[in-house]
Amino acid sequence: MMIEPVPVFRSPEYQVKFATCNWERGRAYALRRAVFCAEQGLFAGDDRDGIDDRAIPIVALAMLGVVADEVVGTVRIHEAEPGVWWGSRLAVHPDYRRIGALGATLIRLAVSSAHARGCRTFLANVQAQNGLLFRRLHWRVTDEFEIYGKPHLRMQADLDHYPPCFSPEAGFTALPRKAA
Repeated sequence: MMIEPVPVFRSPEYQVKFATCNWERGRAYALRRAVFCAEQGLFAGDDRDGIDDRAIPIVALAMLGVVADEVVGTVRIHEAEPGVWWGSRLAVHPDYRRIGALGATLIRLAVSSAHARGCRTFLANVQAQNGLLFRRLHWRVTDEFEIYGKPHLRMQADLDHYPPCFSPEAGFTALPRKAA
């Protein structure tokens, strides 16, 4: 008798919002360490830096009904100078990267929430292999350089495509793409 494998459960929806609880922030940092330290080897031990002291963490939460189950994605934003905001440390758990909507929704909330706070310029240093995603989301390349031993693109969001979001604590819902 052949036993069929049990399918892996994937949440039917995800909430992308500002991290408002300690457990959300803690799991966001853990996810960043897993991606940037263990998986990519960009940092030894921990990727946290001084920006974390003033940054706003954003999380993608896998939902079980109305209850948040796990942090499956994260990004942080901060205002570097009046009107100039940066996004950084975008990470999605490897098991959830094929969902597609998570990274885009994290980026959308990052830019839209900064826009609501007076952002006039939103920038990010993006690993070159992720440039196409950002271009599709109405970003343009302003510079190319190497950092942490990898090629990066300095990119700027077109704020006309990111209406201000005045409720980032509630955020957005990200729905998985339908299988083709």
